[in-house]
Amino acid sequence: MKNPNLTTENFSSANRNYFIDFKRAINNSHYICITRSDKLLDGGYRRSNVVVFEEDFHFLVSAFSSLFHAAAHSHLEGTEYCDSQKIGSQKGIKGIKTWAPDMRPREKFIAHGTDALSDAELMAILIGSGRPNQSAVALCEAILKAVGGRLDLLAAQGHKSLSRFKGIGLAKSSAILAALELGRRMCAVD
Repeated sequence: MKNPNLTTENFSSANRNYFIDFKRAINNSHYICITRSDKLLDGGYRRSNVVVFEEDFHFLVSAFSSLFHAAAHSHLEGTEYCDSQKIGSQKGIKGIKTWAPDMRPREKFIAHGTDALSDAELMAILIGSGRPNQSAVALCEAILKAVGGRLDLLAAQGHKSLSRFKGIGLAKSSAILAALELGRRMCAVD
């Protein structure tokens, strides 16, 4: 039996149709199926799918958050879009203080709470600053990318491993590792 859609969204652009389905799997877990359907010249369709499982939803949300964050700041460069890793290293981007107040991690945290921030933005609050040509958020995005977005793998890193990122020294690596250790201890109490 086909897995039922719990909800669906779709949109079309030119000869392409996109379907985003939220489904329940046989084992009662959930997943998102994104389907692109291209109309071919012969009248047929070519379909391609991407499936994201429930345990990876937070990675998908974080990736979209970073993507939209980078796109929101691309106007500083006069380009239509820019890669999220490049957002903090583009000329003309001086740092988070030049961003619109509602986009700055600390201000978002105060106004909307932790749920409004990506992991990179939370880490950026911890380290306080980036480098002359890279914002704290972009620096933290690079660190998270190196560990596949997994905080458990980040917590297993040492000072030397984190210090390989330009802009991360003993003080900033200590802040990151100390915060992760506090989180581990909090979970151990439960």
